[in-house]
Parts: sequence; C-alpha cells; structure tokens
Amino acid sequence: MENDKPRKRSRTISEEERKRIRRWAVKQSLIKLDPRHTIRNPVMFVVEVGSTITTLLFFQALFWTGEASPLFVGLISLWLWFTVIFANYSEALAEGRGKAQADSLRSMQTTIPAKKLRGDYVASRGVRPTDSDIISTSSADLHKGDLFYVQAGDLIPVDGEVVEGASSVDESAITGESAPVIRESGGDRSAVTGGTRILSDWMMVRTASDPGEGFMDKMISLIEGAKRQKTPNEIALNTLLIGLTVIFIIVCSTLLPFSIYSVYVTGQGSPVTITVLIALLVCLAPTTISGLLSAIGIAGMDRLIQKNVIAFSGQAIEAAGDVDVLLLDKTGTITFGNRQAVEFIAGEGQDVKMIAEYALLSSLSDETPEGRSIVTLAVGKYGLTGRKEEIENSRAEMQFIPFSAHTRMSGVDYGGDTIRKGAANAILGRPESTSKDLPGKLAKEVDRIGRSGGTPLVIAVNGKAVGVIHLKDIIKPGMKERFAQLRRMGIRTVMITGDNKLTAAAIAAEAGVDDFLAEATPENKLQLIREYQAEGRLVAMTGDGTNDAPALAQADVAVAMNSGTQPAREAANMVDLDSDPTKLIEVVETGKQLLMTRGALTTFSITNDIAKYFAIVPAAFVGIYPALNGLNFMGLQAAILSAVIFNAIVIVLLIPLALRGIKYRPLTAAESLRTNLLIYGVGGLIVPFVGIKLIDMVLVALGLGV
Repeated sequence: MENDKPRKRSRTISEEERKRIRRWAVKQSLIKLDPRHTIRNPVMFVVEVGSTITTLLFFQALFWTGEASPLFVGLISLWLWFTVIFANYSEALAEGRGKAQADSLRSMQTTIPAKKLRGDYVASRGVRPTDSDIISTSSADLHKGDLFYVQAGDLIPVDGEVVEGASSVDESAITGESAPVIRESGGDRSAVTGGTRILSDWMMVRTASDPGEGFMDKMISLIEGAKRQKTPNEIALNTLLIGLTVIFIIVCSTLLPFSIYSVYVTGQGSPVTITVLIALLVCLAPTTISGLLSAIGIAGMDRLIQKNVIAFSGQAIEAAGDVDVLLLDKTGTITFGNRQAVEFIAGEGQDVKMIAEYALLSSLSDETPEGRSIVTLAVGKYGLTGRKEEIENSRAEMQFIPFSAHTRMSGVDYGGDTIRKGAANAILGRPESTSKDLPGKLAKEVDRIGRSGGTPLVIAVNGKAVGVIHLKDIIKPGMKERFAQLRRMGIRTVMITGDNKLTAAAIAAEAGVDDFLAEATPENKLQLIREYQAEGRLVAMTGDGTNDAPALAQADVAVAMNSGTQPAREAANMVDLDSDPTKLIEVVETGKQLLMTRGALTTFSITNDIAKYFAIVPAAFVGIYPALNGLNFMGLQAAILSAVIFNAIVIVLLIPLALRGIKYRPLTAAESLRTNLLIYGVGGLIVPFVGIKLIDMVLVALGLGV
C-alpha cells in the first residue's frame, strides 16, 4: 500500500550547501541595506535611519567639533549598522535555504521530448495510438488541453491527467520515494507530474497547464522565500511593532528639549546627545522580533517543505496553527486501509484449527489484501506453515475458485470437499447450501462482528456453514494517543468514512476520535465544513479525489495528495508530495510550532527592553539628575555602548531558534501563554542584564569604558 511505506525527504541540504548559503546570506545582508528593501520592515528602517544619522555625527566629530568623542559616536554607529545587517542576515539565511531547495528543483527542469497526439485524435479504450497519430515535439510546445502519449522508459513532459491506460511511474524526483506508484485513468490517482518517468506499459495524458505554469514551476516560486507574502497575523504584529516604535520615537524626541530645559533649570550637567537618544530609541524599540519576524515565517514554510508538503501561502500555514477541527479520512489515515483477518471462530462441534485450515485453503486463490491477511493469520497463529507447504505441492489436484467481486467469495474443490469462503448471504444463497440460515452460534458471532464495525466472512464445507472469519479495519498504532494530544490542544477530530453508521461508530470509538461522518458524500462533507465554520471554527481536511474538491476549496487548511486528481490539487492550499493522509496532523503541528516560535520570541523581545532601559536611562541623564545613579545597580561604565552591542548580538544568537523553531509540544493556548511568560518572558528580563554586564566588562578591559 502506497501510504504505508516509509518516506524519505526529496531534498536535503549538504554541509557544503550550508556554507554556500551562509556566504550568500552575508552578501545579501549588505545588498538588503538598500532603503527600498529596508522600508518593508519599518522598525529596521528606523534603525537604518538612526545609523545614517550617527554616521554623519561620527564624521562631524572626527573632522570638526562633535557632540561627543569620535570613538564613542563611531562605535555606536558601527553597532547600529550591525543591528540592521544582522536582521537582514536572518532573513537572507532563511531565504537561502528556500533558494537551495528551489535551485535543486530548477536543475531538474529541462525541455523533455514529447509525443503529442493530433488535435482530432479520439482516445479509444485499450487502443494505443499509431505512429501517424503522433507528432514529435517538446514539453515547451504542449499547452493546456493537448493530448500526449508516453510509454515505458519515457519521461512525462508536463503535468497532466491520465485519460487512457495505466502505468507504473517513478516519482522519486518529486517525492524522494524510490518505490514506483501506479497512475491510471478514471480514479483518484490519475494526476501525473512533469519530469517523472514511466516504468511500464503506456498512457495517454491530457496536459493540465500551459508552459511555465506547471506544478514544478509553482513549487519553485513558492519555495523561494523572497516571494513569500506576509500573512494577516504577521501584518497585525508588524502594525503593533510599528505602533510601539512610533511611541518610542515620540518619547525620545521630547527628551532632547526636556534635557536642555533641565540643564537650564538645575544649572548642572549637559543636554543628552542625539547619538545617545538614537541609541536609546533603537534599544527600546522591538528590534529583536522585527529582525527575526520574516525569518520565522520563511522558516515555517521551509519546515513544511522538508516534510514534502508545499504550502501555496504562508496564510495556510498560520491557519494550520489556529485549526480547531480536523476532518480525517478513515481509510489510510486512521486505519491501514485494508481489512485484515484477526480471528477464526468455529461453529458447534468444530475445531478452530480445522477452521483455520479451511480458511487457508479457501483463500489461496484470493489475491486481495483481505485474502492474503487470512493466509498470514492461519500460518502465523495456528502453525500451519508445514500444512501450507503440503497444500502448495498438491495444487495440481485442486480446483481453485478465485475471489470475484461479482460472487463475493473464493474457494477450492479438494479431496472430495467443496470449501467456500465469502459474505454470509453469498454463501447461504448457493444452490448446494444445506440451510438458508446460519446455525445459532455462528449467527450470533456474525451479528457481534457486524456491531463491532468488523466484517464477517462465513466458511462453508460441502454447503454447510462451519466457521466465521473476523475481518476488521486495523487502527494505526499511536493514533488514539495522538488524538488525545489534539483534544488537549482544543482540536476536535472528526472521522470521515463511507461506512454505515454502525461500523463508523465502532471504529470511531476504538480510534478515539471526537465525532464521525458516516456514509460521506461530497455534499455532506461540504455541509459539515460550513457548519463548523459558521460556529467560528477553522477547519482542516485532506483529500485526493475529484469528489473531495468542493470540500477542499471550502476548508481553511486543505491538503491535497500529489497522487490525487488535478481538481483536488487545484482546490487545495497545500499539496503533500508523499500522498500520506496522516501528514495533515504534522501540518497542524508545524503551523502551531510557527505560532509558538513567533509568540516566544515576541515575548522575549518586548521584555528584554526593560534591562536596556535600566542600562541607558541612568547613563544618559545622571549628569542632570545624579540621583539616577542609584538605578545603575549593575555598575556599568560603558552602559550605552554595552546595551547597543547586546541589542545587535542578541539577533544573531536567536537566528538558529527562529529557523529551527520552538520544540513543538501539545499545549492549549493558555498553557502556551504561561510557558512563554515563564521561560521567554523571564528569560527576556534576566538574559539582557547578564549579557550587558559581560559586554561592559569586556569593553572596560579593552579600555573602551567611555
């Protein structure tokens, strides 16, 4: 089964690439000093303006008479520039990781030979086109709606939808998974991606996009962090940061006339300098989070890419972090997708080991996953390995009846016995059946299995029912615990299934989901999402079929399977390249991790301003108000310069955390806020005091305690 295989990342970054990214980021951090770029981050633009002013004041002090010593003004100016450069570096480093991913995909983009079919060609079921039907061209000449033909060994030239045929396809270039997958017409696995290779058979495909608009092109543009649009939450936070900065600009602007007036009144000291006021403004403004905000958002998209999920917008990732309802398909997500045999039940007077042997015999010709699981259970649990080998050696003496969806049974005629296995009504409806009703014990067991959400199969020998096989959907390991974690975070889980209500209720109870939608249709899926959204909830779901497209388009977070149909992929705002439905839970966790990281660093940024306030204000005004020296409890000698240096360095120190993200833990909003305040809030208060004091000690040791 496709979704049960272990997955590998399609794109990893080597150490050499990391070094190249860092070099590129250093260069970009200088290029981004262009005011046309910096103004996109108004807080850092204010810092850049302040850096420019202090640079001019430095040259004034160096060549003429300045407001302070050239050394002091020059060092302040230098570290203000470093503050802007380090902020640019954090953004460039995040973009560089995305650029490396995009470059690896771009290197795969080449012009691929294509076998275009004539415009008047009409596909016929099972019939290959002839040479006269084919026009040799290239992928660059294929447009939306064109038909093309591919066969074993060919590269698929462009994205498309299979209209005829079926093939095994190597998609490792996209998914990183070496195992081939089946792509065929008419189902939910009909979409193919340009650049993948046909391994067997042939297909006719309808082109899904014009040149330059294919899935790979979209992936490249989305991965490149520079093209990422700010999300509503990010814009709101930026607005808050700008508002705080404006307040500090007003406050610092009034301090100059206030200090002049104070000197005039007290007759002592000297007015605070413009350099000191700019340093105070930069240290009090929320420069730390402003310098890291863009990197946090880009890194969030990058973390999804590393999980082989392409998000079409940063807004989708943020919405994933705020999701409070998860719609999960039962098959392949909550369960393994194939019913498996878990129990053999003997009728009155029968031996269960003999029933296991009958089950083995009747399932040797059943190539369905259910049939294979019956053989596995009989051999593994009841020790019929040797018996299976004897039976295999006697195949020539047996007449097998393969499983058929029409008859709903399989079996074998062997040693004078007619052995059949199948649905109860199919077995009882056979002409040779000795009874039209099951014996009492077996009837009760069939009813019990049905009520528990399982599927009963009846075994009959010579027309007499002798036992029952219990098939059930197997819940994936750990799913119940994961749903409990989601419930603790305030997320409601809803299982969607086509099963009847009785079966759905049993599986939902075993899996531990909060609710279920049975006998699901496209219409009632869509209705369910709208009902939740009307209550103010954010809804996430996965899908792969055309019938999922309406619900995917309605959901706030919609993850389409890459193996699914083109309508499903176009309706979603994320695509999972691995086509693993359980990835939806990881998407939600990644979104929450992004929001947790942003909240933690915002808390740290705002609280660490308090320490810088205690460092700069006493040093700036102690000449006017000597009593302020009492606030200099750290005993700083180079307070202003130490605070400015710390303000710049802390951005660099937090870059790894911004890119890696806060370690995800399943917390409620209240628990997350409490954690932020206790760890990053308290940390934001303590770390600057320690850091500024250490920097001050180094400056004094270097003779820069001025």
